[in-house]
Amino acid sequence: MRLNPFKKRKPLVSVLRLEGVIAAGGRRAPVLNDHGMAVTIEKAFSKGKPSAVAIVVNSPGGSPVQSSLIGERIRRLADRRSIPVYAFVEDLAVSGGYWIAASADEIHADACSIIGSIGVISSSFGFHEVLGKIGVERRVYTAGENKGMLDPFLPEDPKDVERLRILQDVLHGKFIEIVKARRGDRLNGEDLFTGKFWTGEKAVELGLIDGIGTVVPKMQEIFGEDVRFRRYARRLPFPMNVSSEFAGSVADMLEERTMRARFGL
Repeated sequence: MRLNPFKKRKPLVSVLRLEGVIAAGGRRAPVLNDHGMAVTIEKAFSKGKPSAVAIVVNSPGGSPVQSSLIGERIRRLADRRSIPVYAFVEDLAVSGGYWIAASADEIHADACSIIGSIGVISSSFGFHEVLGKIGVERRVYTAGENKGMLDPFLPEDPKDVERLRILQDVLHGKFIEIVKARRGDRLNGEDLFTGKFWTGEKAVELGLIDGIGTVVPKMQEIFGEDVRFRRYARRLPFPMNVSSEFAGSVADMLEERTMRARFGL
């Protein structure tokens, strides 16, 4: 190109990989968050004047805030630079993973991919009976009557559960709003927002995704056989403390494994 500036450029597609549990503050794989991906996402939209950005999503979900931030960043850059975005789902894009995928103009997946789970979940344990059996007394001091809400070492309070459900309804409503805004008239089903999930082929029927396909063939279909690809993924920091990094990575992997197990993966 430098020798012949008049030569026509081949189309370029930035391939941005978004993989792992979505959570704030994590620095290790497979945690995915806006802070850790911001620079990479910016490069995918700016470097080399791409004709499109393809986001490869493989996530069991996680933080609704981080899902929203990542999705908003993708949409903001796409609209600002007038660059189309295509999402490609690998094993699964459920819950927050689907929230991010919905930021694309089109979504494609494998026939066996798991799609959906549009809902909000909160899980915990109750340890108050265990403490009594082993002779341990729980002492909690608060300023504010609701400060100890949902403490797993105290008996469950129905009022606390009701407050939690109100919060979940707000988050669920926002999730539904985003999906309806992005997918519009393509949606076709009554159980889309109940937390159910489906395989890729059924997701096409329901309008949650647009088709069955993978990155290279689909981009070649749209931009021609000579399309070029430039791949982006989060770079991990060199571990300062090998033992703590290893322990943290194991914990992150166990968390993701547990979340994926809910969908049979």
